[in-house]
Amino acid sequence: GFSYVRIAIGCSDFSFSEFTCCDEKGLEHFALPMEDTKYVIPILKEILAINPAVKIIAAPWTCPKWMKVKSLEERVPFDSWTSGHLNPEYYRTYGDYFVKWIQAFEKEGIKIHAVTPQNEPLNHGNSASLFMGWEEARDFIKTGLGPAFKEAGVTTKIYVFDHNYNYDNLADQKSYPTKIYDDAEASQYIAGAAYHNYGGNRSELLNIHKLYPNKELLFTETSIGTWNSGRDLEARLLNDMEEIALGTANNWCRGTIVWNLMLDSDLGPVSPSDGSCKTCYGAVDIDNTNYSKIVRNSHYYLIGHMSSVVKPGAVRIGASGYADSNIMYSAFENPDGTYAFVLMNNNEKTKRITFSDGKRHFAYDVPGKSVTSYRWAKSE
Repeated sequence: GFSYVRIAIGCSDFSFSEFTCCDEKGLEHFALPMEDTKYVIPILKEILAINPAVKIIAAPWTCPKWMKVKSLEERVPFDSWTSGHLNPEYYRTYGDYFVKWIQAFEKEGIKIHAVTPQNEPLNHGNSASLFMGWEEARDFIKTGLGPAFKEAGVTTKIYVFDHNYNYDNLADQKSYPTKIYDDAEASQYIAGAAYHNYGGNRSELLNIHKLYPNKELLFTETSIGTWNSGRDLEARLLNDMEEIALGTANNWCRGTIVWNLMLDSDLGPVSPSDGSCKTCYGAVDIDNTNYSKIVRNSHYYLIGHMSSVVKPGAVRIGASGYADSNIMYSAFENPDGTYAFVLMNNNEKTKRITFSDGKRHFAYDVPGKSVTSYRWAKSE
């Protein structure tokens, strides 16, 4: 039932090394890297054979190093995978880079639904990274990425930001997406904004929605690992349902993605350089001794509870009537006319709950400290 996946444009901090699709200067040298051709594309083809409707969103962790400068003021070349800025002289070239990447995947029969201009644009320290403040993102989109998409006929959506609720506590970056939306020339190319939850509060989603209700919201990254008891369902599942699955849906997110869907029993693959996560788990972890056994972690059930009953194209609908701060839920109407309902009982004891759509009703004993998912046919 999973319907949305996220991949990297070039390397991520879970790649074998740092690379882009054009490490030699000049777009004439553009080519998909081995990790894409040997691993990512074949697996995506297997996924799409199972579910051709799966949506794919992609983000770069860095631009090619030859496009980087140390600062926008001096524009001195910056030969580092970590940090730096995109040289404004290459805004259009980098937009064309995105187009080439999307077209290369489409030649393989893989449609890219959406991109973000930069993963975690306020993060200087990731193993591969690029700082892209809101003004830089605005100018890149309106002079480079947006026009490149338009001229090439690319219909892939563009979401901005792709970072934390608290804007990494940078005062001048607060409300990053809306500052870009305020520029009509840039805003015309932008579908909405994407968020992570490594800092701040999910209430920021509601704040942004209230300011620009016509723009979409996505939740594109959260992680589990050794630091937050990622393999302990009792410790993680209920908190993650509250903060991520139900918490993002109830705050206007159209999709929720966990990072990563799969890692191996050695917590990899992972970049050997500093700044990459060497303590992360996947939604599932596969035993890399023979690749025949998987461990399902909290994020597997997090997405599974939602996707098992809430289908692509569903509309969230009003639900009310149970006054208990330890009960959290969300209701939807699916395109096929069924209702979907996901409920978390964070009480110690079982709660008997009656569900009614106005014409039909049923009761269910929801165990303490559990999540339950329901789907039923809409009454005629």
